[in-house]
Amino acid sequence: MADVEIDSADLIADMGKRARAAARVVAGLSSPAKSRALEAAAEAIREAAPEIMAANAADMARAEAAGLSSAMLDRLRLDDRRIEAMAAGVATVAALRDPVGQLIDENRRPNGLVLRRIRVPIGVIGIIYESRPNVTADAAALCIKSGNAVILRGGSEAIESNRAIHAAFVAGLAQEGVPGDAAQLVPTTDRAAVGAMLGAEGMIDLVVPRGGKSLVARVQSEARVPVLAHLDGINHVYVDASADPTMAEAITVNAKMRRTGICGAMETLLIDQDYPHARELVSALVDTSCEVRGDAGVRALVPAVAPASDADWDTEYLEAIASVAMVDGVEGAMAHIATHGSHHTDAIVATDESVAERFLAGVDSAIVLWNASTQFADGGEFGLGAEIGIATGRLHARGPVALEGLTTYKWIVRGTGQIRP
Repeated sequence: MADVEIDSADLIADMGKRARAAARVVAGLSSPAKSRALEAAAEAIREAAPEIMAANAADMARAEAAGLSSAMLDRLRLDDRRIEAMAAGVATVAALRDPVGQLIDENRRPNGLVLRRIRVPIGVIGIIYESRPNVTADAAALCIKSGNAVILRGGSEAIESNRAIHAAFVAGLAQEGVPGDAAQLVPTTDRAAVGAMLGAEGMIDLVVPRGGKSLVARVQSEARVPVLAHLDGINHVYVDASADPTMAEAITVNAKMRRTGICGAMETLLIDQDYPHARELVSALVDTSCEVRGDAGVRALVPAVAPASDADWDTEYLEAIASVAMVDGVEGAMAHIATHGSHHTDAIVATDESVAERFLAGVDSAIVLWNASTQFADGGEFGLGAEIGIATGRLHARGPVALEGLTTYKWIVRGTGQIRP
């Protein structure tokens, strides 16, 4: 399918106007109606699997010819298992508790006024993302379930996959009478469309970027609408002197190597200088074909390890590379994370509860784990269904952003004739 030639500003203005109208419809749908529409969308994705696979094959061929990295190719690739997981994710969102209308709190004032805060949809959400075509379905499902309309702008590398997934998703919505304008896909790969979305005040209420550092930096720099974003996933695993060696090895290898291209992958391993099994731990990582770059302490234990540069501690590799440093206990680990971390996900492996609690309280990241892999940094693993992304800021939402993160609230005040003196 050829790219659509149209002025990007006019295109986004038209899409925004239609999304705004659709948002009013979706906001008024009952929870069962939204669930039925998403269940139909999930089934439509399953039925369209051959078309989605063919579209993805075209994207993969183009990406390989362009020399995309192995991490990017892994994010882009779809197979039967991933398509089924995508459809199952949409169905899971359909079954989740609807946040719209939930009571946050209630207060009766001395004058008799009853104040209630309830969750309401944000309105129109703009999602700007790269590589992962499953985001098309995940983001659309979360936005519909939370009563919002969505404008999706995927990366050029996944354009055919995104179009096929979007077509199936919208066809499912239509079966249940939900307007297709509630989930629109920007039809052009022109980068000017991103700029138009970022300036669409009054049309788009919130922009969520999902992609690399350059995309997020551009969105945060240019946006004239609110942004919900995360920066790099420079995630750490700290192995304390008290750690069980079998557990430490299993968590470290899983955190780095289960899937190296996801934002929850470990990038830096920190080892307590008093941990007695450091050599075995580093060697276990090397044995998985992970390229290890270490500081002087690590290289003294395992001479085959390459030297780490200053830049390594601030790098999100998203491939089978890890930097490793020896640190002076939990305080040294927390100091390293405070200097080089990205406030995304950090973990401690320890049997000493007091040390673990110190780490959990002292590390200022959106997700902090004790004796568990950083690869659990995922909305589905948190029981939230799919996720729109993992927010590392401090305002509105933090960590995996799912249904509640796509709502705001309003005050409902009930009186019996009160006037203010």
